[in-house]
Amino acid sequence: MREASWLSDENDDFWETWEPYLFPQARIRNTPREVDALIGLLELPQGASVLDFCCGIGRHSLDFARRGFVVTAIDHTRGYLDRARAQATAEGLKIDFIECDARAFHSANSFNAAINMFTSFGYFDDPAEDLKVARILYESLKPGGRLIIDLPGKEIVARQFQERVWARHDDGSYGLEERKIRDGWDRVDSRWILVRDGKVWEGTVSNRLYSGAEIRDLLKSAGFAAVRLLGNLAGAPYDNNAERLVAVATK
Repeated sequence: MREASWLSDENDDFWETWEPYLFPQARIRNTPREVDALIGLLELPQGASVLDFCCGIGRHSLDFARRGFVVTAIDHTRGYLDRARAQATAEGLKIDFIECDARAFHSANSFNAAINMFTSFGYFDDPAEDLKVARILYESLKPGGRLIIDLPGKEIVARQFQERVWARHDDGSYGLEERKIRDGWDRVDSRWILVRDGKVWEGTVSNRLYSGAEIRDLLKSAGFAAVRLLGNLAGAPYDNNAERLVAVATK
């Protein structure tokens, strides 16, 4: 039985259906270690202001707030924000959660740092929209502020590419991701299929692939004075052994 089909990566139903599999407990448990690394790379003083841009369920936002940072978090998926707000309320944390399209956010010279984690960049059809978002992030930072963007770099995707990947989830469901490279390695289209309780959900996600040089050039075009490329949050070089493409940009 086919329960539903979504063809847009901006459809909240799609993201909310996949929430348990995008954010399993193992990933959530690893969040404090990621925030430790982010604080070091961003060189954040205690009490600094942090923008979590496309925050998802707010796992980084919550951990920053637990450590005393002043946090603003935006996302366009209401269900994710509802979960994040509920957790913040339960813990007595003050976080400014904003339901917002990334292209519409505006808060100039407001933050010491901004993060865009877990492949949350490059989903718009027009590359000019990516530059617009990068400029919004630049403008949101105070002078000297830093941005971290975490992506699967084009070089890494090419090295590890598989057309089909099956996964069995802890709840007994199955997930299938079918990937197709198009436009000369400019984009990857991913068809996500979830089989659970005899029903099938599916949707297509498409995002732009950036090489290290391409994301560095984009961020400099947005106004950033310096961009450092790393192969993971621990600070490894962005080379043939890189696990992720982590861009650290300074205003």
